[in-house]
Amino acid sequence: MVGMLRVLIMNGPNLNLLGRRETDVYGSKTLEQIEAAIMQVADEMGVTVVFFQSNHEGAIIDKLHEALDDFDGIVINPGALTHYSYAVRDAIAAIAMPVVEVHMSNIHGRESFRERSVTAAACTGQISGFGAASYEHGIRAVVQSIKDAADVR
Repeated sequence: MVGMLRVLIMNGPNLNLLGRRETDVYGSKTLEQIEAAIMQVADEMGVTVVFFQSNHEGAIIDKLHEALDDFDGIVINPGALTHYSYAVRDAIAAIAMPVVEVHMSNIHGRESFRERSVTAAACTGQISGFGAASYEHGIRAVVQSIKDAADVR
């Protein structure tokens, strides 16, 4: 582990509408406000973060593949892809780096179709139910996972 850690923060479908969609579930913070809070935590930790959001499954998969050469770990909120995208799951499994799945709402306490995450099994761990702070917990978790993996080597 040489130099500053680089973490990719990925957001899937409809997360560009945070602050405007289902505020009773996701709160009133916009994606930009959440990114600013993540940036503050990353700065405190001495970590470089890059943000990516797409409403397109293929673009998310392409970015996961690209991450292999550019990042040390990933925090991902796959949005609804969480529940059915085996392609995103397989892309996460293929890159062999720490990936933490985050969700603002408690997906296990919502509609039955949201209770299952097909992507979580390919991830290092999952954090859900803490609103925008789920991302802050996620970056701390992924950085710890990166450090733990480096200690093992």
